[in-house]
Amino acid sequence: MFGINGWEILILLALAAALIGPERLPEYVMKLRTYVRQVRDMADGAKSQLKEQMGPEFQDINWRAYDPRQYDPRKIVREALFDPEPTPDAEPGEVIDGGQPQLSYPAYDPHKFDPDRATPFDWEAT
Repeated sequence: MFGINGWEILILLALAAALIGPERLPEYVMKLRTYVRQVRDMADGAKSQLKEQMGPEFQDINWRAYDPRQYDPRKIVREALFDPEPTPDAEPGEVIDGGQPQLSYPAYDPHKFDPDRATPFDWEAT
């Protein structure tokens, strides 16, 4: 939490108690308690407002699927490396579903500019 460990928090609390003094310490503890309650109430209000605005779809969301702690980078890399390559649906130059023909050349042509040659057209980009 903010790069502060338990001992440092304890030292900061002891220093704050010494600076504030025993006379004003209960007053500041009460202020801290009301501040924490206000923040908690604001968070609960925002949560209920979000649930109200989202409607019944909000209840169907699987929040565990979005938990970043469940993702293991080693597992993701392993799956990416060892999964079989997807097979293309068509061969280059073949027409799919009456659409445009698949390109048999890369979108970027590294050859020099030739004004007599037709400009390559990328069907996937348009």
